[in-house]
Amino acid sequence: MLQKTFQGDVHSTVARMVPRERDARLDVFRALCLLTIFVNHVPGQYLEYLTHKNFGFSDSAEAFVLISGLSVGLAYGATFVAGGRLAMTLKIWRRALALYIAHIMTSIVTLAIFAGGALYFGRQDLIGEINIRPMVEQTEQGIVAMVLLGHQLGYNNILSMYAALFLMLPVVLWLNGVSKKLLLLLSAALWLAAGIYKFVPSNFLDEGYWFLNPWSWQFLFVIGVVSMTSVRNGRTLPRWRWLIALSALYLVVSAVWVLFSFWSIDLSFGLPAVLTGFDKTFLSLPRLLHVLAIAYIIVVTPRISNLAKLDRDHPLAVVGRHSLAVFIFGTILAMAGQVLLFVTGRNPVFGSLFVLAGIGLHFAYAYYLEWLKGLTAAKPLRAT
Repeated sequence: MLQKTFQGDVHSTVARMVPRERDARLDVFRALCLLTIFVNHVPGQYLEYLTHKNFGFSDSAEAFVLISGLSVGLAYGATFVAGGRLAMTLKIWRRALALYIAHIMTSIVTLAIFAGGALYFGRQDLIGEINIRPMVEQTEQGIVAMVLLGHQLGYNNILSMYAALFLMLPVVLWLNGVSKKLLLLLSAALWLAAGIYKFVPSNFLDEGYWFLNPWSWQFLFVIGVVSMTSVRNGRTLPRWRWLIALSALYLVVSAVWVLFSFWSIDLSFGLPAVLTGFDKTFLSLPRLLHVLAIAYIIVVTPRISNLAKLDRDHPLAVVGRHSLAVFIFGTILAMAGQVLLFVTGRNPVFGSLFVLAGIGLHFAYAYYLEWLKGLTAAKPLRAT
């Protein structure tokens, strides 16, 4: 009897966390990720030290990709079925194209902001920032490389990875319908192989490669897709006390490790770096486990997850609902902030004030988009 009651409580908890309708909590968590990414993309100010990257192995990028996987599972999981897969594939790839165009656009605007700063303030050393110099020194090759995703500017590398994930998404959804275990197995194998053998898209202008390897990050994305579609199909996420305790312990150890800078401690034991290191490009296991531990505790603890149970009209929900446009806006704003901090000697007080103002502008822009959406959706009045 107690076991049945416990299972019923777990099922109701997960059902509340992930209902069959769009849950505003996903938008709230996505908004928090967007705002944190903006703060982290303006380095050299005080607010940067308050984000959760300073208290654990992962940061907002991992959280954002996991939430994206959950959102994709919610949006496409039930509609990618026989008879409609071609139409859905074209819709998904159209989204991938939009992400690619957004990446190119933000990269061009970033170049203009830094070049404009160099001209206006007479600071040619700005060209040496965020991987711009190779494009200036090899302009023709640089333009081609940027368009073909063979050269990425610093802080402008999330959308390209995300576009690559959407190109893979139809295969992910098809495998998800065939066998979720097979999908997870293949995804994990690709993640491991990419980390061990450095299987990653290359850059053209130098001997480097993408900062965020899509063949590695797809594993976290797939975990989100499988988790959401499993719950929507009636399965439950078990609320094991031992796993909650283990996750909490891992978060504490991670926080202590980062706060006291224990990076020099070698615990590799001869294993591949993808299993023991902290590399962000290949999404090393400690980073992956950290974001999954956070997510697990949030999902199985209603007192925590319900904190994000806000009204659809709440400012955070509005920001999260327009994630792509807000992310582009935040990226451009952060690039302007980097230039301003550079030419003002990286004054942390000025930088903090800029970031606070920028957060306010995020909300203002999101409400503008919501207002614009309302105008578009409004039915025209009939002439009498």
